[in-house]
Amino acid sequence: MSKVQLRNNVRVAGTGPATMVFAHGFGCDQTMWRFLMPAYAERFRTISFDLVGSGGSDLSAYDRAKYGTLHGYADDLLEIVDEFATGPVVFVGHSVSTMIGLLATIKAPEKFLAQVMVGPSPCYINDGDYVGGFSREDIDELLETMDANYLGWSSSLAPAIMGVPDRPELRAELTESFCRNDPEIAKHFARVTFLSDHRADVPRSTPPALILQCSDDLVAPRQVGDYLHRHLPNSVLRIIENVGHCPHMSAPTASSRAIDDFLAHVLR
Repeated sequence: MSKVQLRNNVRVAGTGPATMVFAHGFGCDQTMWRFLMPAYAERFRTISFDLVGSGGSDLSAYDRAKYGTLHGYADDLLEIVDEFATGPVVFVGHSVSTMIGLLATIKAPEKFLAQVMVGPSPCYINDGDYVGGFSREDIDELLETMDANYLGWSSSLAPAIMGVPDRPELRAELTESFCRNDPEIAKHFARVTFLSDHRADVPRSTPPALILQCSDDLVAPRQVGDYLHRHLPNSVLRIIENVGHCPHMSAPTASSRAIDDFLAHVLR
């Protein structure tokens, strides 16, 4: 097993002329893609992995300096693409990983055919006319609560992030995923995630992009999708009816339809 494969718990499946790379969001791991990824393995080479500090990644590889910004994760992604991808790459990211992918497409645009952004946000904090969904005070309180009681914070926030009140099993799964993470790493990653601001980077990403947003999302409100669509070149915005921030789990059929429609235009 290579250093990169061990570090990020990389898993490869499927065959095809292009590669789809799936990257999970904060508090999650690659198993969250299980409702979407298998169908694509029939047409594509598929790659899934865990961000360092999450899931089955090598926790000893977590470097607070390297991962003090999302650029460290973007560098890891490019190493994974170089080692495991064949043909053009379609990157599929959820939540914070959408910005990790966006940074990677700026660093190495020639490697990416397209990007699919599930619940993206370039900045979570409201700023003037920009609506990110949270005030700075909201974020500070969230991080302070997390510092004081990580497991309690996870147990209260994870169900709200998942949404879908009629799917208690999904709410429980996300809660358990949050609680499994190393608290110190999770606290650091939360600060990097929720305090990041990549609005200035958005116009610099040139591969075609699908912005896949939910109709009711606590983490990424509708205004964020509209903002990204206005500022991200070659982007398409699709809204799917879903309450929550994880449509690849709670609305996989609607999500796959939107992705398939987008890929039909990109790959033709």
